[in-house]
Amino acid sequence: MAKLSTKASLLQQLIPQDFSLLMAGVRLELLTPAHTDDLAIACQDGQLWELIYTSTPTIDGVADYIRTAEVMLDRIAFVVIDETTGKAIGTTSYHDILTAPKRLEIGYTWYAQSYWRSHVNTACKLMLMGYAFETLGYQTVGWRTDILNTRSQQAIERLGAKKDGIIRGNRLNKDGNISDTVMYSVIASEWPTVKANLTNKLERV
Repeated sequence: MAKLSTKASLLQQLIPQDFSLLMAGVRLELLTPAHTDDLAIACQDGQLWELIYTSTPTIDGVADYIRTAEVMLDRIAFVVIDETTGKAIGTTSYHDILTAPKRLEIGYTWYAQSYWRSHVNTACKLMLMGYAFETLGYQTVGWRTDILNTRSQQAIERLGAKKDGIIRGNRLNKDGNISDTVMYSVIASEWPTVKANLTNKLERV
């Protein structure tokens, strides 16, 4: 399966330099070092780095987190901005991008804890899935999460994604323990129904 060979070619093919999506007061744009200070504050909201199965950086690790995202060949990282305050409140990404079968995953997602169970995740996923299916013409959008992360599994299932299965013993958590990964996906033929359901949910907020 083909992966894009350089970060420059990935961005050229998929994401314009002025990329910006806006929905329900939530904006997505490309993650850059300019967002470091806001994200250092956001990750303190709930001390999210203490969760063993998340990718949330520590306060001192935000700059490295952004640098790592910038050099990963098959990851495009976005910052999540609350339009009301203009502040960055988390990040999300496209990753494991396969150009031949037109498949990508959404992950590396975290938000300041005060935004959990709000409309933010629904808006972000609507924008990212919409761009993947409708603009890029991709066929599959996937997610993966630790089997211990039941909150993430429930959030993915609320999106309308279907559980593909479990990969056993393939991830090493921050505490040094080996864990399993739960895989989910939405395919292009399911997108109209998923979109309608999520749009209806967002309108009720």
